[in-house]
Amino acid sequence: MRNKVFGGLIGLCVGDALGVPVEFVSRTALEKNPLEMMNGYGTHNQPLGTWSDDSSLTFCLMESLCEGYDTDDIAKRFVKWYEEGYWTAHGEVFDIGNATMQAIVRIQRGCKAEEAGGKTQYDNGNGSLMRILPLSFYLLYKNDVAQRFKIVKEVSSITHAHTRSVMACFFYVELAISLIKGKNFDEAMDITVSTFDSLFCDNIEREHFQRILDKNVVQISQKDIYSSGYVIHSLEAALWCIKNSNSYKDVILKAVNLGEDTDTTAAIAGGLAGIMYGQESIPHEWIDSLARKDEILRLCQRFNSATFE
Repeated sequence: MRNKVFGGLIGLCVGDALGVPVEFVSRTALEKNPLEMMNGYGTHNQPLGTWSDDSSLTFCLMESLCEGYDTDDIAKRFVKWYEEGYWTAHGEVFDIGNATMQAIVRIQRGCKAEEAGGKTQYDNGNGSLMRILPLSFYLLYKNDVAQRFKIVKEVSSITHAHTRSVMACFFYVELAISLIKGKNFDEAMDITVSTFDSLFCDNIEREHFQRILDKNVVQISQKDIYSSGYVIHSLEAALWCIKNSNSYKDVILKAVNLGEDTDTTAAIAGGLAGIMYGQESIPHEWIDSLARKDEILRLCQRFNSATFE
């Protein structure tokens, strides 16, 4: 289990850090000058190994889960990140999505954690999907699918409460659970699609997941994969990168070089790829470049040692 915990969570952070310098760069530009290694500066003018809000909020969730499941505590850590630069790479927040910022402001004003996230169809950015991976380990041995969905819904809804975002988070968490349990990617997809369909067969939002549920998304050409900040695009892109690669490194470079929301696409894909291929598959020089590497490793060890019942 340790290898999957470290692989998944370090894999997410490394993907995030590789994508930060080229966030918002177009696919066309990256096709002409593809990213091949960990770089610094670029879009946000941050040093080599800097990770973004994707990893920060993931670490906040991990840390909170180590002390038990409490959405108010998770929300308080998100607020502390926003206000104080808690669990940031260099002590300051340099990147935050609008929906996440608006939700945190609502929490600051007294809104309950599970009611803070935006609920309209325009609130379906990838801001909860990018940080939801720790729940896969927390929910690993909870056999009641309704309970798993309830918890995913609550944690997503701290920043993103629309059903589409919640469903995307649930699909991702369920897929990660199957991968943690040792299923290969195709097996994990089959299991996840079956579970997803059993819960949402009559849900009007299901139509937005059709390419995923039909498994067409892993077979289509790159030109038909989108890498914007829209939650469906991010989930599709991550699945496509994994299916069309044979190593952690290939997954991450493919994800980043799709362009646009590079850090989040690579973080989402990197979490799953790290679980599949293990920590040892992540290039050592990429891990060594991470800001606050030792603190991240200690948090992963603490998370790995936590007892989730």
